[in-house]
Amino acid sequence: MPAYTFQLKDRKHVADATAAFYFEKPPAFTFRAGQFVELTALQPPETDAEGNTRAFSLASAPSENFVMVATRLRDTAFKRTAKTCALGTQFQMEGPFGNLVLHRNAARAGVLLAGGIGITPFRSMLVDAANQKLPHKLFLFYSNRRPTEAPFLDELQALQKDNPNYTFVATMTAKDLPGGWRGETGYIDAAMLRKHIGDLNGPLYYVAGPPEMVAAMQKMLTEAGVSEDDVRAEEFAGY
Repeated sequence: MPAYTFQLKDRKHVADATAAFYFEKPPAFTFRAGQFVELTALQPPETDAEGNTRAFSLASAPSENFVMVATRLRDTAFKRTAKTCALGTQFQMEGPFGNLVLHRNAARAGVLLAGGIGITPFRSMLVDAANQKLPHKLFLFYSNRRPTEAPFLDELQALQKDNPNYTFVATMTAKDLPGGWRGETGYIDAAMLRKHIGDLNGPLYYVAGPPEMVAAMQKMLTEAGVSEDDVRAEEFAGY
């Protein structure tokens, strides 16, 4: 895969201890929504045992004029560099990689199951679907502990106005939720899926999040009678 040099153009707080990083997009760089890259800090001021390279799903859509990734800000040398380096700092990206991309057969619905920062490839898919006016019927089930911990929460909800084929379902799992929360509560389960999509057989399922969440979703879908061939998953470990 070719390597590209990107300039950091902006960074934004998108949830508790979570930031989005926006890079200038080289004209030659292309990718499919849902793919990931390997991002390397060039000449960082510090390093540690985890090294200077990380794999990130591209949270931006191919049609957007920037390249964006988002991550939880763990206390590592790489994350400290990304959080504090000057705008204009250059990073190297290799890729794109991966096949967690939206199916082409619009006759089948797509059900996206995301936990926490696992939302990044799905933001790319959903913005791309809205921009291209894809006919796919899409459902996003997005699980977090609290609303303040959910990256892109408001944007993903508002995206329903741009895409009539898209349904957004957010659920929070903490016991002490703010009084204003009006969405679902508890973990994603078969009953919640049936409530919003009906028959669970027919759609293709995409799962992204921490390994334990991905394993739980795969087990839940299998027990609900969904074929393993209809489930595509990506684990976000060590982010």
